Order: sequence, then structure tokens, then C-alpha cells
Amino acid sequence: MSDKISPEKIFNIGLGFWSSKVLLSAVELGLFTELASGPLDEETIRQRLRLHPRSSRDFLDALVSMGLLEREGTRYSNGAEANRYLDRNKPTYLGGIFEMANARLYKHWDCFTEALRTGEPQNEAKTGEDFFGVLYSDPKRLRGFLQAMTGLSLESGKAIAQKFPWNKYRTFLDIGCAQGGVPVQVALAHSHLQGGGFDLPPVGPIFEAYVASHGLSERVRFHPGNFMNDVPPKSDVIVMGHILHDWNLAEKKMLLKKAFDALPAGGAVIVHEAIIDDERRKNTFGLLMSLNMLIETPGGFDFTGADCMGWMKEVGFKETYVEHLVGPDAMVVGIK
Repeated sequence: MSDKISPEKIFNIGLGFWSSKVLLSAVELGLFTELASGPLDEETIRQRLRLHPRSSRDFLDALVSMGLLEREGTRYSNGAEANRYLDRNKPTYLGGIFEMANARLYKHWDCFTEALRTGEPQNEAKTGEDFFGVLYSDPKRLRGFLQAMTGLSLESGKAIAQKFPWNKYRTFLDIGCAQGGVPVQVALAHSHLQGGGFDLPPVGPIFEAYVASHGLSERVRFHPGNFMNDVPPKSDVIVMGHILHDWNLAEKKMLLKKAFDALPAGGAVIVHEAIIDDERRKNTFGLLMSLNMLIETPGGFDFTGADCMGWMKEVGFKETYVEHLVGPDAMVVGIK
């Protein structure tokens, strides 16, 4: 039995930050965007990205070994996933979340052990800075954050557009809409829908520009407000993506009750997150996202589908179900 045991898995996990940082730096440098127009040799890449010759070959070949780049002879090109999701010039770009991870989260996770012992956030709040206060007062930082949220939700938005029975409804509202990634995907797929996004006022111009770039300004409108304090506009369907996990249990239930009150009879709420599997054994990403909420928030945590359905029923929803979306993400649906 001992002959079949290998330390490979332990090494891959324990030193996983090596491969993570290689990817994050490649995104930061714009490598995948540079290669989107065609294959390049090492010297050309090195010159364009201003890399030192000592490590450029190892850097590129490490990405080849990870399946993110391909190499034919001496020329490198994007792998299929990198070409679709990591080219900044494509509408499918998901790299915003990795840009934020590189700029912020990577260093905050250095304090993870302290977070486990104290239960306290380890982000900017640790030094007395109000991250969201600063974020929403700085247009450049805010735009980057909202783009990161689009990267996190874009593929789920496409799946929600296909898997939810939108033909039964006429209007929808995305609470905490960020840049508008999910509302845009839903509206693109269903021309009969009128949609909206509900978020803090500084988000408005960024949301409206993103919606306009997809030709949807007549059907998808921005509604300014604070979803923790204000009553959301009434709608047939209310969407909350990567919102509930920011808050403690009482706050989660409060937000679900607000959604319930804003919906008509037969209306629906859609909660989409990296929903943890009910046995809490398989969705590693969902569990790690919950630990990220420990780093980022005073009381936030991720949850299972059973957890969320229980909260929905507690605030009044009569029917609930869970449906897988894409990758680690699923949606929990409640019908009033």
C-alpha cells in the first residue's frame, strides 16, 4: 500500500502559490493579450513585455506545462482557454478578477493563519482603511473592481440566461449589479425582457457605459440605491450574484426578505454563487471562496444549497430548488 502513496498532491497544493503567481503575473503583463494576434518567439515576447533573459524561457514554458500556452518550435501562442478568457480585448475576458487578486488578495492571504485565529478580516480594514469607501470614491479603482466582478460572473450569467425559465416573466432586477455582466447576458438572450441594475450611485456611469456597448440601453436601466438600507424597485425576478456571501446570517436573511417583499406572487429570486455542495466535500472553490470572505469581510461566508433554500423558506418563499450553472457555480431559486 505504501508503494502507491506519493507526495505529489501535497507538493502541488503546498506550493500551489508558485503556479498561481505565474498566471497572475502573466495577466498583469498582458502576455495573453499580446499573443492573441498570433504566435511570437521568446525574444520578441521578452522585448515587448520587458522581461529579463534569465527567466523568460522558464516563465513561458511553465505556462506551456500548465496548458495555458502552446509552443511550436520556438514560437508561443495562447492555449484555447487563455485565448478566450485572458485576452483583454475580447468580451469574454475574465482576467479582471485575476488583476484584483494580484493587486490585493495575494498579499492579504499572507495573513490567513491570523484570520483563522482571530476571525477578523485581513484586508485594508486591518490598518483602519475603509476599502469600499475608498473604492467607491476612486473612479479608476472602482472600474477595475467592477470589471473583476464581471470576470467572476460572466459565464454564470450566460448559464442563467439559458437555464432559468425567463419566458414566464417580463422584468428583472440585478441587486448589486456591478458593471452589469449578468443583466446584459440575460437581456441579450431574451428580447422580451426589461431589466435593471440596482447599486450605489457611483456605479451608474460604468454600468450604463457597459450596457450601451452591447446596445441594450433601452431595455436595461440603472437604479441607484443602497441595497442594505433601501427598498429595491419591484420586479418579476430579482437576481443576487456573489452578494449574500458578503454578509452574516442575519444580514443574509434580511436581504432575502427584502427580495421577497419586492416580488409579486409567482415572482422569483435567483441567488448565484459558488454554492458549496451539501456534503461539503467536493466544491473546493466554494469552500475557498468562503475562506476568502473571512479575509475580506467581518461576518461573510459561503453556504450550501440546502442552507440557502432553508433561509428562503424561512422568509416566505414557497418553492425552492438548486441548479448547477457552470464550473463551481450554481443558482438557488426561490418562488414566491
